Amino acid sequence: MAKTFRAWNPHQEHLFPRSLKEFVPAGHTAHFIVQLVTEELNLTDILGSYTEERGYPPHSPKMMTALLLYGYMRAVYSSRKLSQACEERTDFMVITGMTTPDHRSIASFRKRHREALTGLFQQVVKLCEKAGLVKLEHVAIDGTKIQANASLSKGMTYGDIQKTEQELGRRWLEEAERVDAEEDALHGSKRGDEFPTAKEALERIRKAKRELEEEDFQKRAEREKAEKEGKKPQSKVKKRTAPPQEARYNFTDPESGLMKSRQGFMQAYNSQIAVDSKHQVIVACEVSRAKNDLEELVPLVEQIKRTLGRNPDEVSADTGYCSTENLLVMKRKRIRAYIPKSDKMADKGLVREMSLRLRRAGRRSRYHLRKQVVEPVFGTMKSARGFLQFRMRGLPNVATEWALVCSAHNLWKLSRAV
Repeated sequence: MAKTFRAWNPHQEHLFPRSLKEFVPAGHTAHFIVQLVTEELNLTDILGSYTEERGYPPHSPKMMTALLLYGYMRAVYSSRKLSQACEERTDFMVITGMTTPDHRSIASFRKRHREALTGLFQQVVKLCEKAGLVKLEHVAIDGTKIQANASLSKGMTYGDIQKTEQELGRRWLEEAERVDAEEDALHGSKRGDEFPTAKEALERIRKAKRELEEEDFQKRAEREKAEKEGKKPQSKVKKRTAPPQEARYNFTDPESGLMKSRQGFMQAYNSQIAVDSKHQVIVACEVSRAKNDLEELVPLVEQIKRTLGRNPDEVSADTGYCSTENLLVMKRKRIRAYIPKSDKMADKGLVREMSLRLRRAGRRSRYHLRKQVVEPVFGTMKSARGFLQFRMRGLPNVATEWALVCSAHNLWKLSRAV
């Protein structure tokens, strides 16, 4: 007797159309996101920006917001992949109501509402607190270097920029004189736009040089101001009149920086998070160009206070965050800190107090919470969700991307709690 198989007819037509809710099972994350965006999140800043009555009606801002949040939860980050998913995946069809925004519309929406989308992170943190996922008894802070949307090969040092500027300037003038002579012989006059390529290259080189000089000037100004106020500056900048020859500029993404990671040097951004120990919810996130973590501690703690209205009881961080100034701020805010000093630091004052605190607790030290609270979150972001590189360029755009990634992490936690 032949084996009996279940019926399969891919061309079968249904007499009654199926409801979108039936595309995915009850309790699916897609349903959670639709409910969150329509009932919980305040999208006034996004909706209020549409005042022009003329023109073709755009896609629903609520739908586009839901699409971005759900996409980041499902590790679909690029606008092209999101657009493709809207056409091919039933879970995305539930989010969009079977509308299919193209990748340009998605990219434009993300760019246009950059600040509002970044601000959604704070709303999600508050929802997590309301659901009992955030206690602020202990917060662990750490940072990681994430690849920028730029290649190392597109970078150039200040010294090379100076040489290239001189070379391009000389070559451009020589070329101008040669073409001038040819134009005079043929036409007797010159149009004035014969050398756009060489001229544009020279302008880009000079722009890079100006930006490096301006950045160095700002660092020196901050140091001089700190010295006048009797404060020790967080970052050391030698007294000089020009940037160091090894200072680098990347022409693809000038706001990214050359940073050292475990895999070697990379063109990247310094991505920071503060994680609550109760359920590993991210309660603060930042992105910076800083090559080290020294100046990132205080902004993260202050962001927690702005979002949730109170400081955490305890904060732990690794040696990269330890300085007398940071420990003093923690003491003033009445936050019990667990931040070990580096081997190069002098063991005195607040630094010595911190060393004694960590030493006395031994294996029971609250500092050990840091590794088990914050590092698994980075592992989830990079390994499980595959977020290894920013798609956008420029610090403000990258900050929005990072806020969406952190919001997606928190939404996973929230979806499991409701």
